Amino acid sequence: MADTPSVLSFDVVGTLIDFETGMLNYLRHACRNELAAIDDDMFLAAYRTSRKNPDVIKYPDDLVRVYFELAPHFGLPQDSAIAEGFRASVKDWPAFADSVVALKRLKSRCKLVAMTNAQRWALDHFAATLGEPFDDTVTVDEAGCEKPDPRFFAFTLGRLSRDGHGLHDVMHVAQSQYHDIGVARQLGYTVCWIERRAGKADSGGTIDSTLTQPDYRFTSLAGLADAFEAGEIRMK
Repeated sequence: MADTPSVLSFDVVGTLIDFETGMLNYLRHACRNELAAIDDDMFLAAYRTSRKNPDVIKYPDDLVRVYFELAPHFGLPQDSAIAEGFRASVKDWPAFADSVVALKRLKSRCKLVAMTNAQRWALDHFAATLGEPFDDTVTVDEAGCEKPDPRFFAFTLGRLSRDGHGLHDVMHVAQSQYHDIGVARQLGYTVCWIERRAGKADSGGTIDSTLTQPDYRFTSLAGLADAFEAGEIRMK
């Protein structure tokens, strides 16, 4: 077994891309009058609930549905153009401030693999925003399912096996306890939790979950890069 990870698999939305800021920036511009008095956490809590609803429409196409579901709650315009713009706003969602530089640092030491519930068209935008850091990528289109479905992880490991990689040298890095940390732990991964909402009251736009203790926990991706360079990261 490798002493240190040779592959880092990453959740993208919420871990590397700040989707909460991206969504709120778009809606506060498109619906500035209606959202002016709405607290960010109040909106994110409603969004979180809406995203729990089962839907066969793949993310982020289902943001159109989410918009129309939330519009009556917040008095937003029942406007198809705004709803479609909400979906299209993914191209403008920002990276977290540390993502691009930290990914470059980590790439000098490991193979980087994206594992995202987003569709390919959306990941293409995210990867460009992040500076095209990934050596391989798996989207919901290829996997045919969404995390936390274990089949998503199995599909990715199958791809990695082509190059001789297995569970023994992959560390999974993610923000979402619901989509990633819990299932990755159950499947035997070495797990790193990037707790982007550390110190905040709730899980924001991410679906709630019971807390799974990770092998490593940082409040930024830069923290993981620092630990890697200090020789503090080991496979568990």
